[in-house]
Amino acid sequence: MAQIKTVEVEKVETPEENSVPIAKPGEFDLDKFKAKQTATVANVETLQSPLPVHNMAAAKDFVRLHPDEQNYWSDELCFMDVPIKGQKRNTLHLIVEELALRFLEAGEIKRFRLALASKPNDVFFLCEVPTQNLDNSWNDTNLEACGKAKMLWTKAISRKSEGVENYKITFAKEPDAFRDPDWPKQSLGELIARAFAGRTIETEDHPALLRKIGAKQSLK
Repeated sequence: MAQIKTVEVEKVETPEENSVPIAKPGEFDLDKFKAKQTATVANVETLQSPLPVHNMAAAKDFVRLHPDEQNYWSDELCFMDVPIKGQKRNTLHLIVEELALRFLEAGEIKRFRLALASKPNDVFFLCEVPTQNLDNSWNDTNLEACGKAKMLWTKAISRKSEGVENYKITFAKEPDAFRDPDWPKQSLGELIARAFAGRTIETEDHPALLRKIGAKQSLK
């Protein structure tokens, strides 16, 4: 008896089967909103949010300062505090030194360096590093703590309650109690620019400078 061979016939899809369904007029088309890109782009670092600015003691925790002093510690910079409406504390501004000398009293000008710093678990901030009046015990011990923090987890604690005018410098009981910071890759200039966005005084008509010296501000 002759055998009957079966032949498989490849199914040919019709254009209708291959096409993406088109929403009818007035019908909600969810495909329009389908995500097509990945959440992050390869080799692009997340932009660091603006960092707070304060001295080491204000961290109230162990601190590390970036060990690369050449690239992540600034030169001495000029600052001033400005009263801001709606805020309880004055706000620190960067100011061009020439403007500071023209319009401010000597006691209103602050000078110090900024260094990239971190508390445990990559809590970054810009640390104020003293450069002036280093014969003052507060500034001297503050500067010493900043230097130690380049290599060790360091804490600066005020001794004012003891009647002593300086900081007590202590270290983590175990040097490897916390992992080394995963430092941001942005340059120090970029980090400072973000931290002081809107608070850099480069012209004599800057609203913050006018507020500081008690001059009328433009109504524009």
